[in-house]
Amino acid sequence: MADTSFDVIILGGGTGGYVAAIRAAQLGLNTALVDVGKVGGTCLHRGCIPTKALLHTAELLHTFQHGNEFGLTAEHVGLDYAKAMAKKDKVVTQLWRGVEFLLKKNKVTVVKGWGRLQDATHVEVKTDDGVVTLTAKDIVVATGSVPRELPDLPFDGRQILSSDHVLEKTEIPGSIVILGGGAIGVEFASMYNDFGSNVTLIEMMPHILPQDDDEIAAELTKMLTRRGVKVMAGTRFDLKSVNKTEAGVSARVTTSDGTESTVSGDVLLVAIGRQAITQDIGLEAVGVRVERGFIVVDDHYRTNVPHVYAIGDVIGGYLLAHVAAHEGMIAVETIAGQDPETLDPTRVPRVTYSRPEVASVGLTAKEAEERGYEVKVGIFPFRANGKSLILGEPDGMVKVVADKKTDALLGAHIVGPRASDYINEMALARFLEATAWEVAESVHAHPTVSEVLHEAALAVDGHAIHI
Repeated sequence: MADTSFDVIILGGGTGGYVAAIRAAQLGLNTALVDVGKVGGTCLHRGCIPTKALLHTAELLHTFQHGNEFGLTAEHVGLDYAKAMAKKDKVVTQLWRGVEFLLKKNKVTVVKGWGRLQDATHVEVKTDDGVVTLTAKDIVVATGSVPRELPDLPFDGRQILSSDHVLEKTEIPGSIVILGGGAIGVEFASMYNDFGSNVTLIEMMPHILPQDDDEIAAELTKMLTRRGVKVMAGTRFDLKSVNKTEAGVSARVTTSDGTESTVSGDVLLVAIGRQAITQDIGLEAVGVRVERGFIVVDDHYRTNVPHVYAIGDVIGGYLLAHVAAHEGMIAVETIAGQDPETLDPTRVPRVTYSRPEVASVGLTAKEAEERGYEVKVGIFPFRANGKSLILGEPDGMVKVVADKKTDALLGAHIVGPRASDYINEMALARFLEATAWEVAESVHAHPTVSEVLHEAALAVDGHAIHI
């Protein structure tokens, strides 16, 4: 390559990395992006996009199978999984090509290979053509994460699966045990249930979606259970009892009341979280501080080593693509000499793309009380919303949390149809430091699903109209 000297090098081409690279180029910085695989990273190729494509197929399948409720008649409604996978791949490829185009358009130099920090200004890259050393004034580490394995039970891609393996499978298992009731586990539980699998979902914490509001999680648990998913929260999984045979995988579990039983399935999906990619990228040699597996940074994503920054999954916190992207922009704007607004985690929307979806932003009532707030809560059911009834999706609820003294909006939590599409309204309200009254006074179009936010905000003071 002709040029090996840059203003900034981004190590990792996932959502955080490529967004940081594009923003850096927009700011006039000569930028290199180093990645061993295809640009777009986990979210585009093995996470957000392909899983949501398959989840949409699952939703459509459910809708078509219940078409008679809407006056529709159809015969032989079924699933062609090969075509669903092809559609998923088509979407991924289109977006990947789009990212490549944007990087080229913004004159970002893309170097394909494994990058490793030599010091705070040099990155060694092992490419197919040999080793090249890049130099820059600043480096941003955005190496991402991989699925976390169970101790002594490594992924085999056949019976013990990670989320990556699931997306490569060409057949739907007749039965599946999912260990981990976070967003990933819940999404795959919902998807496989719609595809006809017998699903068992196990979570060690008292309820699934442990980071979400307990009432919201309880409501989703009821809905999944009605659909036939066996939800086992507050359940310990005995790792030593795992037995793999030609017939499938089984293990002993113990519920919170001490009841022991055996769970079994054709496959075991391990969805217990993700671990940051911090090994073999030169952090130790440079002296970058790592704690509990994650790089330590300040609120502008500077590490303890001058000129070395880190963003995305590799620093922990919310392991979300949109968070990584925002962190990347803050980091390179800081490098460019600007003073960007820092990211407040309580303003970050979080979504689980199950059926129905779960979305939240800000504090739960419990978290708010732990921080010393005196709270008031407004709850509104989707069953009282006209558009939800039209869609045939009347289950779920919205919960709005506000400060009793100031009426400040502290959090919003949703389980219901299209939650991912309108949680952003509440994220904007949080950013603008709005009150529950201001959300309630904002006129919402009728009939829309988002009217539930208006009603829940009214319910904070007992003024909801339609309940």
